[in-house]
Amino acid sequence: MHVLVTGGAGYIGSHATLRLLEDGHRVTVYDNLDRGHQATVKILQAFGGERYRFVRGDLLETEALRTALAGVDAVMHFAALAHVGESVIDPFRYWSVNLGGTLSLLTAMRDAKTPRLVFSSTCATYGEPPPERIPIAEDCPQAPVNPYGASKLACERLIKDVAEAHRRNGLPFGFALLRYFNVCGSDPKARLGEDHDPETHLIPICLEVALGQRKELTVFGEDWDTPDGTCIRDYVHVTDLVDAHVRVLEKLAPGAELIYNVGTGQGASVREVLNACRRVTGRPVAERRGDRRPGDPPALVNSPAKIRRELGWTAARANLDVMIEDSWRWRKDHPHGYGGSRR
Repeated sequence: MHVLVTGGAGYIGSHATLRLLEDGHRVTVYDNLDRGHQATVKILQAFGGERYRFVRGDLLETEALRTALAGVDAVMHFAALAHVGESVIDPFRYWSVNLGGTLSLLTAMRDAKTPRLVFSSTCATYGEPPPERIPIAEDCPQAPVNPYGASKLACERLIKDVAEAHRRNGLPFGFALLRYFNVCGSDPKARLGEDHDPETHLIPICLEVALGQRKELTVFGEDWDTPDGTCIRDYVHVTDLVDAHVRVLEKLAPGAELIYNVGTGQGASVREVLNACRRVTGRPVAERRGDRRPGDPPALVNSPAKIRRELGWTAARANLDVMIEDSWRWRKDHPHGYGGSRR
């Protein structure tokens, strides 16, 4: 199979590309390198050889996408802006890139007659579910509370509308929407890792403190209605997440509609993550208490029942220490990420 991966030079997209290459597929990566890394392009090119192709381009460049889609059987769409706080500050850019870019991609796919799409969505489309809807199932009402979540939900609705239009015109279009939770970990063989600038994710920040690159970690609130007073989130290892994408792609036929939440169903609190990072690294991780952040739900935990029942998927690396060990292994070897500046 020939798969086009948008955002394939970024964190999740590069891991997905590596897995597809390992499985023997041909992969075209389409990325503007705004938040992706040239280093991952070199790593994946060396691994994939002639089965790997990189195209530097922007999602809004429909003609470039149309050209890149020549001979492609399916698309995995990861390219997006994904920082909640940034989306509040600059909603114009988030709507332009996330929704406008997805519209451009779907237009190019229509013209190239590419029949299958696996879309990287997010649990942020659910907003702040009430306690009785935790763990979160796919039928939970979607009510995003920030521009990032709203833009991704709009993408989901656009994809559904496009698929319905294709069906009416006798052109079956299969799509999958994967809504996932906090992604973490790195390639267990330490070929690829997680490198954002600025870094906003809890586990990498803890590891930066352990490496002496940050003074401390801020715990945003210790008076939440949770067992230890800190927020609880569902963490999923990036290789498990990629495995879910591959399984969905294998099942996705033209005309099919698949929607799954992807996570472990096991919540971990900020305190538990912090202590696990200390345990795994064997180093002190300083912390300070901060105020609650507006819009932070006390707990977001996934129900993986549907994807387990229909695809037989379960997270193989669901242990928190294992996730952190994989992240730590890569970060120790790459203290400055792929070579860019780090805080």
